[in-house]
Formats: sequence, C-alpha cells, structure tokens
Amino acid sequence: MDAQGRGRADNVDPADQWVLNPRTGEYELRLSPSAPQSPVPGPRRSARRSGDARDSSAAADNGSAGTARRRTAAPGREVPPQRRRRPVPDETVPGRRGRRRPEKKKSKGGKALLWAGGSTAFVVLVAGVGGYVYLKHLEGNVTTTDVGSAGSSSFKKDEAFNILIIGTDKRTGAGNEGYGDAGSVGHADTTILLHVAKDRSNATALSIPRDMIVDIPDCETTQEDGTKTVVPGEQGVRFNRSLGEGGRNAGCTMRTVKEATGIQPHHFMMADFNAVKTLTTAVDGVEVCVEKAVDDKKSKLKLPAGESVVKGEQALAFVRTRHAFGNEGDLDRIEVQQQFLGSLMRKMSSSDTLTSPTKLVKLAEAATEALTVDKPIGNVGTLKDIALELKKVPTKNITFTTVPVVDNPAEKVKATVVANEAKAPQVFDMIANDISFTEVKQKEKKEAAAVSARLKGEKADPSEVRVRVLNGGAPAGSAQAELAYLQTEAGVAKSENAGNAPAQIARTTLEYAPDQADQARALAEILGLSGAAMKPGESVTNAQGLPTMTLTLGKDFKGSGVKLNAKSIKTPDLEKSTADQKQCAS
Repeated sequence: MDAQGRGRADNVDPADQWVLNPRTGEYELRLSPSAPQSPVPGPRRSARRSGDARDSSAAADNGSAGTARRRTAAPGREVPPQRRRRPVPDETVPGRRGRRRPEKKKSKGGKALLWAGGSTAFVVLVAGVGGYVYLKHLEGNVTTTDVGSAGSSSFKKDEAFNILIIGTDKRTGAGNEGYGDAGSVGHADTTILLHVAKDRSNATALSIPRDMIVDIPDCETTQEDGTKTVVPGEQGVRFNRSLGEGGRNAGCTMRTVKEATGIQPHHFMMADFNAVKTLTTAVDGVEVCVEKAVDDKKSKLKLPAGESVVKGEQALAFVRTRHAFGNEGDLDRIEVQQQFLGSLMRKMSSSDTLTSPTKLVKLAEAATEALTVDKPIGNVGTLKDIALELKKVPTKNITFTTVPVVDNPAEKVKATVVANEAKAPQVFDMIANDISFTEVKQKEKKEAAAVSARLKGEKADPSEVRVRVLNGGAPAGSAQAELAYLQTEAGVAKSENAGNAPAQIARTTLEYAPDQADQARALAEILGLSGAAMKPGESVTNAQGLPTMTLTLGKDFKGSGVKLNAKSIKTPDLEKSTADQKQCAS
C-alpha cells in the first residue's frame, strides 16, 4: 500500500519531508517553519510544473540543511525563494544555448534514499518512513502489556540492555488453525534473551529451551480491569509454562529468566505465528539452506537441497519443523531458528531492503502489528531508539547460542533438560557482565589525562613488586593460577594468594598507595591493565608487616598469563554461530 495513503487525511508524501543535512550526512525530518506548526503536516500543492519553485517546506528552512538554492533571473535581480519563477529570455545554460534547462524531477531512486534516510534494524521497525500521522498509526499497531516491576521503567540508550524475545504457540489470526496446540493459551514456545553490549560492539542472543526445567516464581499480573493478582509459582516445571498458564503474562516469563539465569531482562517483545509470515513477506523472502531435501508432512515444509528463499507459510513451516533436522528434537529446531534469524537480520539490513520504499513501509507495518511489548517501550519513538541502537552492532559480532543443558537425570524417558552446571553459570555471568562471546576489536578510548597518566613514568623491577591476589568473580582457582604465573614466569616473587574478595566485580582492578605507583605501572604492563583499572588508594599490610598492593581479578579475567587487553577471550565450549554466517541446516 502507498505509504501516504495509509492512515493519512492529507496528501503529504513522507519522503518529501526528509531533507539531507550536509553537516551530518544524514536525512532529517523537516517541516516548514514559515507557517504555524501543527502536529499534523499540512497539505502540499497537488501538482508541480516544470519551472515551479521547489517544495516550500524545504525552501523555508533558512540556513538549514533543507534550504533550497537561491536562483537568479536577470543579472542583479533575485527572485524570492517561495515565488514561482518565470523563464528569462536572455538566460543561458552552459551547453544549451538560448534554452532554459528544465527542472529535473525527483528520481525514484532519490526518493527511495529519502525514505531510507531514518534507519532500520532487525525485528523491531523501520524508522524514517516519515510523517506524524503515519507514525501515530504505527504506534496504534503495537499492543502493550503492563509487567510492573518485572522489567525496567524506561529504555536507556547509553547502557547495556536485555530484551526478552518470546514467540508463542497461540493460534491467533486467520490461517493459523492448523498450527500449534489447539488448546494452547500461548506458551513460551521460542524464547531468546538478547543482550546488547553497552558499547554496542557486540550482542548475544541466548536461546532458552522450552523444555528446560526451572522454578517459576510467584508473579503479580495486571488484569484487564486494572486490578492486580498474584499467580502462584511452581517448582521443577518446563520453562514454556512461564507464559499463559494461570494467567501468566510476559512479566512472569521475565521473572522466570531472572530466577534461572541471574540476568535481568529489561524489556520484552512477543509475537505469535503471524510475525514470521508477515515479516518474511514484507522483505520478499529470506534465504535458507538445507543439506538434504526436506519433505516434512507434519510441518508441510518441502524444500530442495541447497539454497531456497522462503516467506509466509513456508517460512513459518521452516522455523516450526522438528522432524526434518538432527535428532528431531527441540534443541535441533533451536539451532535452525538461529540460522533463520541470522538470515532475516541480513535481509533486513541489506541495501535491497533499505532503498525500497515499498519494503520499508511493509516492514514497518508488519513489525508493529506483530509485536506485543512492555508499556515503557510501547511507543514508536522508543522502538525507533531501540532499532537505532541495535543497528550499531556489527552482524559478525552478534552471537547465537543456547543455554548449555543436559538430559534431565530424574527421567527414565528423556523428555526434558536441565541447565549444565559445569557450563551454564559462566555463560550467564558473561552476559550479566557485558562480556562478548566473539573476538571484538576494542575501540581505542581516550581516557582522561589523569587516568592515562597512571601508566606513565618509571616502572619498578618485577622482583620489587609486592602484591596480593584476590578472586573477585573469576572462575574458581584463578587467583592461585595467576599467582603461579606471576611468581614463576613474570618474576613477581613477592606475591601472595589472599583468597576471595568480599564482593564480585566485573572488571579487574589494582589498588595501590601513591608511593607504590612505580610497582603498579610495572604490574599493569605485565597484566595488560588499562589506566582505568588502576585505582590509587591505600596499601594493605601483609604477614611480614610490609605494604602490599591489591590485585582483584574480576569476571573479565581471561586466564593465567593472558593479558587483559588481549583481543581473545576464553569462552566455554559452546555450539554457537554469528549473524553474518551462512549455514545449511542438516
């Protein structure tokens, strides 16, 4: 559908309101300041003839990026920018004698770039389709849920954030009668905890198996009449029951995730079967790949071996099938869904999508109609902000992985799974402490002069460095392992293991007294510490009564002898992939 005809009472073309700002190189929404401002843009002239002045809304913005060029008629005379200009007989144009060059019409390609001038990001919505009325129309598409204290009260653009993405098995919408459990109240069928790093250098999409055994806490929910009630929790049940049963809403699922992982979801986005169909149709299909031909009678998925493009019903069948891949279990389906999402992200951010006005409008409509979100992010402005923050993350640094699990030892017939206690805690800690699962090239940050100066100056000989080592969140045994490295390989003989720190910290620190600055610089060089990690303060006294610095290993500790400013990071042995990888399901 034509964008300006959707939910608009006037004929303002949203594309005509986006003007290039030469100072930033980006397109901005500009409404004419020459007339009284209204929240709804006024109508524009219905027709333009060759020789007419350019759009007055652009020309009226004096001195701004949208200011139209002033044009001269006869020498010494200037034509007001908002009046229609008449041809001047003696005016010539280089290369075309005696004729006035007709004004070029705005090309379709140019308009496409204007439409794409805002920005787009995966799964959320397209920003930049322009126009107050249309934006309010999109906002009306979004359904919201009050989750109370289960999430954050606002979205913060300058912080790391966690969004819980929930796909339900509720059969809503025309054409979905044959899918899912006929009596389902809408369980958490597919759940992904999306963590976006504070510096936007990376993100992690952690899938939570629906059959993982968890404890569901008591959950306060808001009823349709505004009253509140508490849905009792349950212990030792499937994760998917955290939504739907007993009136549990998405806030209950958020609380269950916090209980099971220790990670606080800040917001949620929920969609049903229609979301996959409408989003893939909006972008004209998503590329998928299968190693062997698929003909699954249950999901009705039929694909040849190799690459295919799926959309609508076929795309939904692809992400729902459990019998075409691997061991026909839910964990294999999760892996296929992750591959599909990576492909959808690539398609949404492709130039083919970003320069197509039709696709952008369809995507905006599909995404907003598909979503149910928590109230604090239930307006288009906030969803746009989230989209822009997501767009900053390179696809090569978006990691897909799954909570490490093992078969439930309490079952003879294996039907459910439990978290793998040897691996899962480290995965949860890395996400909670904003640590990437990919090798991220750290951006050079200019530290304040006083901070960077901590690394400058004379350095003591390693043999003179006196330090005690504490474990403040690193894996068990890290303090002793680092001590052994310092003593046997780095020459820091005057070092000792001081056990566990009083509290866990995300980043390793070194505290020292002013007269130990030369020792601190020497140890910082050995360990790869930044100036920010060095904390001028006080020394402590060791068993011999001598002043000693304190090195506290945080959750960013990468292993004994590994410098903290190294580009690599030691991660658990996990099945994982990144959004830029093209893979074939098997």
